[in-house]
Amino acid sequence: MVIRVLIVDDHTLFRDGIKRIFEETSDIVIAAEARNARAALKAGRDCEWDVMILDINLPDMNGLEVLKRLKAYKLSFQILVLSMYPEDEYAIRALRTGASAYLTKDCSIDLLLSVIRRLAAGGRYVSQELAEKLLFDDDCESRVQPHLSFSDRELHIFKLICAGEPLTSIGLKLSISIKTVSTYRTRILKKMGMKNNLQLFQYATEHKLLE
Repeated sequence: MVIRVLIVDDHTLFRDGIKRIFEETSDIVIAAEARNARAALKAGRDCEWDVMILDINLPDMNGLEVLKRLKAYKLSFQILVLSMYPEDEYAIRALRTGASAYLTKDCSIDLLLSVIRRLAAGGRYVSQELAEKLLFDDDCESRVQPHLSFSDRELHIFKLICAGEPLTSIGLKLSISIKTVSTYRTRILKKMGMKNNLQLFQYATEHKLLE
């Protein structure tokens, strides 16, 4: 059986690196590529894959929102979130949204190949550390890191604010009114227990939430 993989990542060098890894295998091939969320959603609807490799940080939409929309289509392929962000930041959110596995981009090649094969066979994968969090400390991540209580839209706007985007620009980018953006900002500040954008930026920098 040849495992057909759709890779969704906006970095050409990274996609090329993954393709070179798979060229060394006899059972895994990159069947298609997508460099943004729009292309990923179209490919997900139009074609059948065994596994999708999905990045979180896409230029036009947060990868977790892509994941949520794909799962709503009730598609048959498995989704592996492969991200630069550490497990503590996004793994639990990704798994609860519908991912079958979460790996960081510094994982070993052997682990990546093993997880893809497991997913293609209908399985799932979580690291031992993450499994313990899911089983025994269900809400610890929200207590320790308040940004993990954000909705996907709140997280996206939080990152845009921390990146220095004006509220007007955020509204245009997300096709929502500036009043709605301002409401999100107020909600974000309240959840974080902060008073201004500078504090949000400092938090995002400390927790490596920005590229």
